[in-house]
Amino acid sequence: MEIINVEGIVLKSVKYNESSKILNILTKEYGLIGVMAKGALKPKSTLRVVSENFTYANFQISYKKDKISTLLEGDTIDYFINIKSDLEKYSYLNYLSELTYNVYKESENNEIYDLFKNAVLKIEEGYDPKVITNIVEIKYLDYLGIGLYLDGCVVCQKTSVSTISLSKGGFVCAMHKGNDKEYLANTIKMIRGYYYVDISKISDLKIKKEVIDEIDEFLTLYYREYTGLYLKSKKFLKEVK
Repeated sequence: MEIINVEGIVLKSVKYNESSKILNILTKEYGLIGVMAKGALKPKSTLRVVSENFTYANFQISYKKDKISTLLEGDTIDYFINIKSDLEKYSYLNYLSELTYNVYKESENNEIYDLFKNAVLKIEEGYDPKVITNIVEIKYLDYLGIGLYLDGCVVCQKTSVSTISLSKGGFVCAMHKGNDKEYLANTIKMIRGYYYVDISKISDLKIKKEVIDEIDEFLTLYYREYTGLYLKSKKFLKEVK
């Protein structure tokens, strides 16, 4: 057992007995940590706020690797109040958190922490939650082992591409597109842009609605076809939208 101080975000929590909670905190250094927050449900508990879902904080933890650790204290960095006061934004955060939990469980890659954190911070700043979520979804495909091929035609590698193929998993040229749906040229351009953009450096998102909607449609179909992830938060998000 050791005492660690670590930055992290509470992805989800479950009630444990009458007054405590078990948290799943995503961190960069230690990955996903299961933590007992003793007495966190008591009105006067100092752990009450930092143990809430989607709280970004510095946590002091009595750490036990591969076992349930114990939360000692926490100092909130961001409660994401702008997101939590908007139902649509909150629905995107809920979905992104559940997706992140599942992707991390699959790959255990610590890069996922920064992707998720930076995405949530951008949504909190007021950037379009659908666009930010789609950017994360595209990047997460690599960690699930089903990344899209976006550097040319997936069949012949020609750099001149016509559309993106659901069945082939990437861009295709006019010769190899077959019966694949024709997406807008700007949609093809932006999908590649989404993949390569550094989320933390986004300062402007001027994208036409039809392009945003086409990308979202494609990713929804791709995730449904290839990931095997059936998330309750996705269904809820669809109902909210």
